[in-house]
Amino acid sequence: MAIVYKNEYLTTLQERLADESLVEKVCRMEYTNTRVIHNPYLTASTASAYLRGSGYTPAAVETTDDTITISSALIVPQYIDRADMAQKSFSDWMLMAEDQAISLQEGLETAMLASHASWTDFTNVSIGGSAGTITVSESNVEDIITGIKREIREAKAGKLANRNGIFIIWRPADFELLEKYAAAQGFSVADRVLINGVDRGVKLFGVEHYYSNLIATGHLFGGVKNVFHCGICKDTYGQVVETEDPYLASQSGQMSALGIISRIDYGFEAWSNTDDVLFDITVA
Repeated sequence: MAIVYKNEYLTTLQERLADESLVEKVCRMEYTNTRVIHNPYLTASTASAYLRGSGYTPAAVETTDDTITISSALIVPQYIDRADMAQKSFSDWMLMAEDQAISLQEGLETAMLASHASWTDFTNVSIGGSAGTITVSESNVEDIITGIKREIREAKAGKLANRNGIFIIWRPADFELLEKYAAAQGFSVADRVLINGVDRGVKLFGVEHYYSNLIATGHLFGGVKNVFHCGICKDTYGQVVETEDPYLASQSGQMSALGIISRIDYGFEAWSNTDDVLFDITVA
């Protein structure tokens, strides 16, 4: 690394991290060295009936300060023996850099999808069924999509959705059902699906559809794009730290090796004034 390829390794890691990830597709990203991100909002106003000549009662306008604390972290610590390091080719180092970047991206995606407790519940009741979780099927994927859109409109966020777009993140098996449903529709929708299939990020019925193998068990994620906020510590993102002859407790001593460490410091937040357009779709 320091000996030959440090700059190239760092560049490759940063380039791979710069590839648009699922987190970046659906979240509002903020790269900053500020530990606490603030999102103050005012008390919403309410119109009431008024009789001419009568009194009225004003409501106080207050400010509520929502915050994200960037305090969670992901780290990829590795080491390589000095002899192995000398015998690595340039392409080997680039593959290692790409692998570390992928691990960090997948860790951040897992953390995002594990944040379902902060979203609004969307259950079987939300699509007209009985209480409980949704069993996703080819016959009800349309109900889930239209139900999400209805909930957004009822939250008076239709204009926000028009600007930002709407998304759903499915499990791979659910995404297969979505593809089968789309292929069964008439005219241009079915023709397009039958020719091209359905890939991650496809827009069907006004909604962008994704899938993830990292989604939390029993939960899908949907809602308005760029509303779920992700704060990233700018100076640790995409950086590589080297340690000379790292000490390993498992080996009871120092190693004749080079440590290669990369990390991401992050925080996620569903703001209180917009968490009603982010949905925890609970599924069986």
